[in-house]
Amino acid sequence: MIRALHTSATGMAAQESNVNTISNNIANINTTGFKKARTEFDDLLYETIQEAGAKSSGSTEYNVGHQVGSGAKVSATRKIHSQGSPQMTNNPYDMMVNGEGFFGIIGPNGELKYTRDGSFNVDSQGNLVSRAGHRVFPGVVVPPNILRLGVSENGQVEAYTRESVEPIALGQIPVFTFVNPVGLRSEGGNYLAATVGSGQAIQNNPGENGSGIVMQGAIESSNVNVMNEMTDLIKAQRAYEMNSKVMGVADQMLQTVNNIR
Repeated sequence: MIRALHTSATGMAAQESNVNTISNNIANINTTGFKKARTEFDDLLYETIQEAGAKSSGSTEYNVGHQVGSGAKVSATRKIHSQGSPQMTNNPYDMMVNGEGFFGIIGPNGELKYTRDGSFNVDSQGNLVSRAGHRVFPGVVVPPNILRLGVSENGQVEAYTRESVEPIALGQIPVFTFVNPVGLRSEGGNYLAATVGSGQAIQNNPGENGSGIVMQGAIESSNVNVMNEMTDLIKAQRAYEMNSKVMGVADQMLQTVNNIR
């Protein structure tokens, strides 16, 4: 009975973490480029009372073992990198990656961060920047008083002015891919960072080596599905309640034992 108390407690703790993940998904349903997470579980250690194949007599063996589990734990919160639906804005500074890959953002200390949030703008010096004011890699400077900004599917950025007949080439925005994007570390602010698990970033021209293309005038919605999240929330709540019920039953059994005289 004491074992049942501890086992059900691990189940309640695991489902609490599951609810936390679901609530974060729902909270970010309107966050540009947000990727939902999924809680994954492992069972804990087992006590082997009787090993399968152990001798039951001089000439026979047990063909079924006897093991007692000790509960569950959260093993990972996996990011699901499926693509969200495009949201057309017709803003020339809004961009999205249609396919695999991330935009590169130059952090305040020069480190490279990665994002699916392409709601860019220009600062007072004409630098193409994220909402937080960090420059978009490799550094695109938009001249003042342009008539139109054009971004092609392969990331080529061009500006059209009154003075020039031909467009002015401003550079190319690359797309970064990873061998294991699930291993990226979320840092808040719609930014991700590379880790040992994700591997080094692979810089690609958009549309090459399996990377996505750049769409101008659109941003990517989050890939959170409200109905799926609500279904998962109900399942997590019921699992939590069942573990709580087990704890209550184990407590009643202990009380019965204590009342024996």
